[in-house]
Amino acid sequence: MPSPADAGTSAPRLLTALALLWLGGAGMRFTILGVPPVVPLIHDDLHLSEAQVGLLIGLPLVLFALASVPGSLLVARLGAVRTLILGLLVTAIAAAARGAAPNIWLLYAATALMGVGVSVMQPAVPMLVRHWTPTHTGLGTAVYTNGLLTGVASSSAATIPLVLPLVGNSWRWSMVFWAIPVLLTAFLVFACAPRGEPRTRAQTAAQNRWWPDWKSPVTWLLGLAFGCNNAMYYSANAFLPDWLAHVGRPDLIGAALGFCNGAQLFASFLLLGFADRLQRRAWPFLVFGPMTLLGFIGIMTGDGIFLVIAATMVGFATAISFVSLLALPPVLSPPDDVHRLAAGMFTISYSFGVIIPVLSGGLWDLTGQPWTVFVLPCLCALLLTTLGFKLSRYRPAAG
Repeated sequence: MPSPADAGTSAPRLLTALALLWLGGAGMRFTILGVPPVVPLIHDDLHLSEAQVGLLIGLPLVLFALASVPGSLLVARLGAVRTLILGLLVTAIAAAARGAAPNIWLLYAATALMGVGVSVMQPAVPMLVRHWTPTHTGLGTAVYTNGLLTGVASSSAATIPLVLPLVGNSWRWSMVFWAIPVLLTAFLVFACAPRGEPRTRAQTAAQNRWWPDWKSPVTWLLGLAFGCNNAMYYSANAFLPDWLAHVGRPDLIGAALGFCNGAQLFASFLLLGFADRLQRRAWPFLVFGPMTLLGFIGIMTGDGIFLVIAATMVGFATAISFVSLLALPPVLSPPDDVHRLAAGMFTISYSFGVIIPVLSGGLWDLTGQPWTVFVLPCLCALLLTTLGFKLSRYRPAAG
């Protein structure tokens, strides 16, 4: 039976692995970002308050933090491929079930289960990057990240103009629509995944090797650095509309958000050409950390086209650091421990990514000064630069 390393040297196996990584990444976001465009329809149908809408949008992020460690356990017990398939199936079924929810509480329950499905995949994918693309881990990470961002862009952009007319303007059937490609991806992974995935030491000798090493400085460096990245991205999307309304430029909301998120997708395609060259390099953090800071400063001080350019800088720079950080777990841990490191990183990072925007909004409320909402994201840019540089000094783990 061919070894997993063959996936890194055999062109057909490598292309198959990259295609499945891309589909897996897209499947982790299709069902989540299809919700915001239909929020007004859900709001009217289920008579939601604004607080309930906020919880509906934020609930998956909370589950990303809470369920990553159980995902590591599943990788240790079932293997990364089976965990990915299981996560895709749970995500698809729960996402479609949201369309049948008669009230907000069952909608919350289905959304939470969907978040669990996505979350357990998070430790599995870096493990598969390591095993399926051992000599091209940067490329593997860039491809699945491109899938993530394509899933974000396509579901958020296509729901209103394409999907809703196709399903009779029903938010319920739109939930089912975006679940279908996730379900198909599960079957494709089952049928086409490169064979010969090695059994981890956790499966063969020490079944308890799934709990993240919380004493490891790498776990915390990665978690906090990735958390800074998440916090900056979610803060930009959360507060740009209110900030622009406050400064009298609501006409720029569509352009600022569109270019901020579009720049992320553009950056992910750009990285496909030289992702391996970014691995464990300091310059992506030393360049794009400060660029994110300048972007936030531009948002606070700019106007018109300059403000849109500043939002674009934030989107582009956070995408580069996003990919650079996601590429690190496969090279900073032994092959059998990638899932543990990734689970610890995701638990810390998504907790951080939820807390910082909440605190930022609290600063605005407490001080009455709208510009204070960007203070913590600016500090995150500085912290990301420092932590990223420190991570680039670590040597790859042997194995």
